Amino acid sequence: MIIPDFWRYPLVNKISLFLITLMGTFGLWPENLSASQKDLTFGYITPGPDTWYKRDVDGFVLGAKLLGIKTVVLNSDYDAQKEVSNIESLITQGVDGMAIFSFNQQGAITAAKKCKDAGIPLVTVDNCGQALSSGNDIVAAVDFDWKAMGRNYADYIAQNYPGKKVALITGLLEHLPVQMITGAMKARMQELGKNEIVAVRDGKYNPAVAVNQAQDLIQSGLKFDVLWIMNEDMAAAVIRYLKNQGILGQYTVIAQNGSPVGIPLVKDGELNYTISSSPGWEGMVAALALNQYCSGASKKSNQQIMLPVIPVGKDTVLDKTKVVPWEYDPVWLTLTKQYFPQLASSLPANAR
Repeated sequence: MIIPDFWRYPLVNKISLFLITLMGTFGLWPENLSASQKDLTFGYITPGPDTWYKRDVDGFVLGAKLLGIKTVVLNSDYDAQKEVSNIESLITQGVDGMAIFSFNQQGAITAAKKCKDAGIPLVTVDNCGQALSSGNDIVAAVDFDWKAMGRNYADYIAQNYPGKKVALITGLLEHLPVQMITGAMKARMQELGKNEIVAVRDGKYNPAVAVNQAQDLIQSGLKFDVLWIMNEDMAAAVIRYLKNQGILGQYTVIAQNGSPVGIPLVKDGELNYTISSSPGWEGMVAALALNQYCSGASKKSNQQIMLPVIPVGKDTVLDKTKVVPWEYDPVWLTLTKQYFPQLASSLPANAR
């Protein structure tokens, strides 16, 4: 290292020159300090205590941990005002990026506006692209393709149960994913002309409510053959009810989620068909998308990131690439590399 002749300069300049020389020698110029080396903190707002939401949080936190990022998680407890307070709290705490899984249509839009004003990058989760379509700039909307799922169910039922009548027990009817999946299913069935939806009942994502709806459908005398149920917690409860009544064999039960509750039912043949939708993997993908922007690896914004539609039947139930685990499994890394190679490139080489 060549040290300049400091005696030619005033004291302040001597110090400055020494620091400049030191930084140049050891490669410590500011531009060499990438954003990924900065200690980042991400905030995540979850809508409530439901298992689906918990697993999404777990996936997000794990994805951030793999990247060396701290997380702050706030729960809105299905309270719209608390959700707004949580958004404002994370902004006040100065998080470097934020993700929100809102339980209402306005929540993510509110977050988008407030985050834009605060200069905080935002990723929405399971928002069905509403924040994107509202014209507010966000980093990405990470979603399952609910419309593609609805079409998939209609195709499967038409191929395997042509002429059979279908009853639906949904989640909350006002929930946009419910409207998208059932709307797409109905439209595709009409297009194919092989099946008819004869009833749509609101299961409210509540197993007890779902059982009451199934009981009412059956006792009403309505004729149907296929019973489609929005999630497997509800489906498991309905299957127990049908078994106790000795009538399970009269119906073909189809559900959605590929959850730890549903997969054993598929193995046993009591649940005929489902679609794997791992909220944990979704959460991890959201963390990777947010990191890609905050670290400067990519400045793409307003991205629509759709997780793949992966059908599950008895013949694929043991394949983790088909039944994506809800809790962390290294297969998440494999699938991320397969479906989202650019996001996977930010993962450390030793991630496992």
